[in-house]
Amino acid sequence: MEESQKRTSEDLPKLGFILLGSLSLFWGFNWPIMKIALQEIPPWTFRTLCLFLGGMGTLSLARINHFSLAIPPKEFQPLIWVSLLNITGWHLFSAFGLIHMDAGRAAIVAFTMPMWASLLGSLILKERFPLSHLIGLCLGIIGLLILMGQDIYVLGSAPLGALFMLGAAISWATGTVFIKYYRWTMATLVFTGWQLILGGIPVIIGAIIVEPIHTILGVSWQCAFAFMYILFLPMLFCYWAWIKVVELFPARIASIGTLLIPIIGVFSSVLMLGERIGLQEISALILVLIALGISMIRPKV
Repeated sequence: MEESQKRTSEDLPKLGFILLGSLSLFWGFNWPIMKIALQEIPPWTFRTLCLFLGGMGTLSLARINHFSLAIPPKEFQPLIWVSLLNITGWHLFSAFGLIHMDAGRAAIVAFTMPMWASLLGSLILKERFPLSHLIGLCLGIIGLLILMGQDIYVLGSAPLGALFMLGAAISWATGTVFIKYYRWTMATLVFTGWQLILGGIPVIIGAIIVEPIHTILGVSWQCAFAFMYILFLPMLFCYWAWIKVVELFPARIASIGTLLIPIIGVFSSVLMLGERIGLQEISALILVLIALGISMIRPKV
């Protein structure tokens, strides 16, 4: 993708690490905050507002920075597929999953994404999968399984929420790999904005059919604050940052780097929603941190 400023190859990984850290923080806190918003705003309407306003805001930023908003004809069809996977699938599955699960537990299932992205990256992109990255991925998944604990049995008996979140994880992972697969010439802001707009079209149609628009009237100030946080940080900033991270790193590194998000999601859910924390959560956090450290080790050429 074209950028307004060129960076040296030595600067790119540093930028990627900074963006990954920001993503982990903002997307981690996003889970309990979404739970707050979804208590008053129905899921189709909630996702419509997020995607439409987020997409328009991102394209406006791109225009202010003098980027062309045109979609190259050869990139239109792959952009549709990426938008459906990265945006439509992820947002709808995760919204409905949150209705049926605690926020922290929903984040855990959703962030099995690195496993699917790593497997798909090896198959489709023919990316190398060094032993250190495989160990890191396994440790991270073990950490998430520990975090789920007895909830695994609950998910087995009432799997609807888990199935929605698993669908979200696979959809996001596939979209991430396809971003790496195609060669894009659009600027990152433009690419991100059009993803949100195009991926949001099926969601907007669904909201018009399923949910009356007056449901957003009279929401509490807590809900309004939650929605503003979601719009400006997880939507406007984090989606741009995620596309940038996928540009800078192989799919497996980018996806494994997201393993910290559900940990932050669980701990922030404790603070905001009063969900429980104990040895289970602390053990998982240690494993995920070790997994991230191992996964970021550069293999010898």
